[in-house]
Amino acid sequence: MFDGLDLNNMQDMLKSMQEKAKELEEQSKAVTMTAKGGGGLVQASVNGAGEVVDITIDDSLLEDKESMQILLISTINDALKMAEDNKKSQAMNMFGGMNPFGSTK
Repeated sequence: MFDGLDLNNMQDMLKSMQEKAKELEEQSKAVTMTAKGGGGLVQASVNGAGEVVDITIDDSLLEDKESMQILLISTINDALKMAEDNKKSQAMNMFGGMNPFGSTK
């Protein structure tokens, strides 16, 4: 069943993939994605690691807590989705088109 399987070669391939994954993670932290909500009344920026790094709220929302909450949630989720999509895209490029995440649907 395992005839012709070179375990040393597999170990080297796994090590290379781990190094590429670590490099991808570091590159992701340097990328910032910004989403806008409510026609620009709210902005949320996240880095590639999925950490919120900035939020901007227009003064007109300060007296409408419910709208502000809805817009913040939506906008932050959009920014996080952008960061995740970017990370997947970088991984696809780094791994030569192989999709380590399975189906993209």
